Amino acid sequence: MKKISDRIFYVGVNDTDKVQFEGLWPLPYGVSYNSYLVVDEKVALIDTVECGFEEEFISNIEEAIADRHIDYLVVNHMEPDHSSLIEYVMQRYPGLMIVANARTVPMLKGYHGTPEEKIMVMAEGKRLSLGSCSLSFHMIPMVHWPETMVTWLDEEGTVFSGDAFGTFGAVQGDVVDDEDTFAQYRDEMIRYYSNIVGKYGNPVQSALKKLSGLDVKRICSTHGPVWEHNVDSVVSLYDRLSRYEVEKGVCIVYGSMYGNTAAAADALAMELEAAGVPYCIHDLAGNNSGELGISGALRDVFKYDTIVVGSPTYNNGIFPPVETFMKALQARLIKGRRFYAFGSYTWAGASVRQLNEMASSMGFVLLGEGMSFAQAYSREKCDMAALAEILK
Repeated sequence: MKKISDRIFYVGVNDTDKVQFEGLWPLPYGVSYNSYLVVDEKVALIDTVECGFEEEFISNIEEAIADRHIDYLVVNHMEPDHSSLIEYVMQRYPGLMIVANARTVPMLKGYHGTPEEKIMVMAEGKRLSLGSCSLSFHMIPMVHWPETMVTWLDEEGTVFSGDAFGTFGAVQGDVVDDEDTFAQYRDEMIRYYSNIVGKYGNPVQSALKKLSGLDVKRICSTHGPVWEHNVDSVVSLYDRLSRYEVEKGVCIVYGSMYGNTAAAADALAMELEAAGVPYCIHDLAGNNSGELGISGALRDVFKYDTIVVGSPTYNNGIFPPVETFMKALQARLIKGRRFYAFGSYTWAGASVRQLNEMASSMGFVLLGEGMSFAQAYSREKCDMAALAEILK
């Protein structure tokens, strides 16, 4: 438990054991599941945490309020990492009422069998008094589930934002940020956005416009630090990401079976380095992908304006890890990127053409017909210096 203000207590937990978030996304730095108490004449619990942390969670709550009862459990978001302990909390505090919006009700029934008489349905802007302060509720559908809402505590300028403004990474030390925290979490926040929320740029923009009418002094997300010193930076980053705005640079993403496409990717990286062009490189086949793989590649697609994708021809098509990456781009509705494809083949080249077709379907600007080379990579076959000039 950590005290954030006289009214607000952090009762979340860190998960440093889980290997993959949602069974997909690597967690080299862990993740936090954030839950908050607002304590006044009445007590409101904002969201719960992932199952498996029951004892720590209840211990945090009891440290904050001792033997006081919880009057309300506010459910901003029904994804199980924030809602799986709803039944457990209801058993521990049998008199509490669940506060949710209409879209949450069928999910509460489906996941937990929650009876309707235990649910207070809140409409847009409706207020719930806790005594000297009150909570109001604002819908932000598809950020990133249809039932998602935020809870606003006007007396403290605090928004309990659900997954919005969240980040991968366990919270170390004081849960409240300082001046340096944003720089420490920025890459993991971009990776979280690109992996989890990236498809929903338009709903995020709608949510930001709605929240712009609030004087936000503190953001309490369900993942990562509590933002007080970096509110403007956090909101600005979400604004830029949801507009698909990027900086100049090249994201090289490739898969290679026997090293020839990899050799071309490495040669291009060396030329970009020599030319002073910002770049990153990701091997999707696992040889040099570290712990992040496609997760890190998606993060950097949200950073740079140019995507260069390499794939050998495989079964007269795109190498499967690379095809998965391209489909991930399609699913996230990535916009406004420049694109170039390259790759090796032995007897029939098809990957580059098909990569270009996928890129064209997303509205990317093709920077040429691509570089498809037979058999082994060589400098004679692949003029990477010339390509680096095109990519500047």
